[in-house]
Amino acid sequence: MVGAGAWGTAFAIHLARVGRDVVLVPRRADHARALAEQHENQDYLPGVPLPATVQVTVAMDQALSGADAVMLACPAQALRATVERLRGALPAERTGMVMLSLVKGLELGTHLRPSEVIASVLPGRSVGTLTGPTNALEVARAQPSAMLLASAPPHEFALDVQAAISSPTLRVYTTEDLVGAEIGGCLKNVYAIAAGCCDGLNLGDNTKAALLTRALAEMVRVGVALGAQPETFYGLSGFGDLIATCYGGWSRNREFGQRIGEGHVVADILARRKTVVEGDKTTEAFASLCTTRGIEAPILREMHAILAHGKKPAAALAALMTRELKRESTNAPA
Repeated sequence: MVGAGAWGTAFAIHLARVGRDVVLVPRRADHARALAEQHENQDYLPGVPLPATVQVTVAMDQALSGADAVMLACPAQALRATVERLRGALPAERTGMVMLSLVKGLELGTHLRPSEVIASVLPGRSVGTLTGPTNALEVARAQPSAMLLASAPPHEFALDVQAAISSPTLRVYTTEDLVGAEIGGCLKNVYAIAAGCCDGLNLGDNTKAALLTRALAEMVRVGVALGAQPETFYGLSGFGDLIATCYGGWSRNREFGQRIGEGHVVADILARRKTVVEGDKTTEAFASLCTTRGIEAPILREMHAILAHGKKPAAALAALMTRELKRESTNAPA
């Protein structure tokens, strides 16, 4: 497991619980020492013991020795550098080693999804993504959850991975729609910020329900325009992750949006955070991508205006509410 934030640590704990050999690779040596000494990730997942069977090291070559799969759990904008570091330590003879992304975000500039970033650095490797409504703390505590393993065909490794990581507390489904699974995991963070803005403005259930309904329609439209299957967005990586992230009190993106709705300045909020808010850069990346491709995404556009240009959330809501009246459709502009 490369990356020892909350999610990487939680999934390492889950894997150890189901009897898998796990090596956790933090980015920093001091963090690795703290994990090994405290048997707990006090920085990102406090209160959850790290099983004794989880090895911790910053030595990438040591971590990869004998590994069948590499899971990457790092911020989206750090993924390329992480995989480049990984490339130098990969055993040349282990060409069948599977690369699995736990990353949710779009790379700025290139507009590449996580699996595409990995494939661009490690061509020829089997690549998949694990995504869905999986709060790190709940997974670490073995509370029942479900997630999606996505891989583009041919995907011979998918069934083996599904069987290896599934348990009575984590049910893993598979799909061949890698594009849709990753886009859903990216976009839900954008709409979670919007949902948080509603909370910060003290708006009611009607407002939030309307927002999420139209956000799902927008997610489908954007995803299909980018090559995804529409039905994917009604599953775990779309609707499931959207609801969990927009309503979860633990959601960093929702809490970020709430602070914006309360009147705090975006730059000030980000400067005081220890953890990454993926939806911030994802909004920027998708706004650029949708403009380039000519994809109509009004909610995304208004969120970009809030985050990048300081537009007031109330003004963005008014802009959405006073748009041209339309017939409801998941395929027409929202």
